Amino acid sequence: MCATCGCGDDGAAVITVVPQHDSHTEQHAHSHSEHQHTHDHDHDHGHQHDNEGPHDHQHGHGPGEHVHVPPTETITLEQKVLAKNDELAQGIRQRLAERSILALNLTSSPGSGKTTLLERTLRDLPEVPIAVIEGDQETLLDGERIRATGRPVVQVNTGAGCHLDAAMMGHALEALDPDPGTLLFVENVGNLVCPALFDLGEHAKVVVISVTEGTDKPLKYPHMFAAAALVLVNKIDLLPYVDFDLGKCCEYANSVNPGIELLPLSATTGAGLPAWYDWVFAQRSKLFSVLEDESPGA
Repeated sequence: MCATCGCGDDGAAVITVVPQHDSHTEQHAHSHSEHQHTHDHDHDHGHQHDNEGPHDHQHGHGPGEHVHVPPTETITLEQKVLAKNDELAQGIRQRLAERSILALNLTSSPGSGKTTLLERTLRDLPEVPIAVIEGDQETLLDGERIRATGRPVVQVNTGAGCHLDAAMMGHALEALDPDPGTLLFVENVGNLVCPALFDLGEHAKVVVISVTEGTDKPLKYPHMFAAAALVLVNKIDLLPYVDFDLGKCCEYANSVNPGIELLPLSATTGAGLPAWYDWVFAQRSKLFSVLEDESPGA
C-alpha cells in the first residue's frame, strides 16, 4: 500500500501490447509481487486483552505480529517510500541517459484528452522514433489506441494504485526495451495528486489540463504544477462554450511555478500543436547537447 495516499498496488501488472502486424496474439502480464510498499493502519478496539487495560495499538502484517507504533510512524514510512522510489528513479534516469532516451511524464486528471493528444503526436511525427508506456488502473484500452498508431507500447495496470512509480517504470522499460535515441512518452494514471510526488526517472513532467476543468486547476493542485516543466491547455476549440479564462489560468500556474510555460492547443483540431512539437524537439536537443558535453573526450 502507498504510504503517501493509501492506495494499494498489489495487482500491478506490466502488459506488452502486441503490435498489429505481429501474428502472435498472446499478451504477457507480469505481476510483480516483490513490489509492495510497506504500510500500516490503526485499529481501535472496544475489548480488553487479559491483564491489560484499554489501549490503542497498531498491528503489523506478519503472522501473529503485534507491534506498537509511535504516532510519527506514518510520516517515517512515507519518507522511506519516497526515498526508495527516488533511488530507483535515479538509476532509471542514468540508464535512459546512457541510451540517449528522452522520457516525458504526461500527467493530468481523467478526461483531459492526453491520450488523444498522444495519438495525434505519434501520427504527426512519423520520422521520430517514439515509444509509449501507458498507465491505467485497469483495461488495455489506451494501450490499444497507441498500438493502432504503429508505435511500440507497454500498458501498466496499477490495480488499486493511483499513480505509476519508479519500480513500475523499471519493469515497463524492461518489457519495452526502447532503442537508443527513442523519444519516450509515459502517460501516467489520471490523477493530479500522487504523480507529483513520484519521480519515474523522466526528463520532465508535462501537465495536461482542459478548458472544461476550470481556470483554478493550478491553485487546487499546486504540487503537480510546481513539479511540471510545461502546462498544456487542451480543448481550446471549446473555449466559446465554457467559462475558462486562459490568461487567469496562466497567472495561477506562474504563481505556483514562476516562469512555467503554458501552451494552449487542441488535440482535435490541431491548433497549437506546432508549439508543442517545438518544445519537445527543444528538450530533445537539450538532452543530446548535455550528453555530448558529458561524454569522454568532449
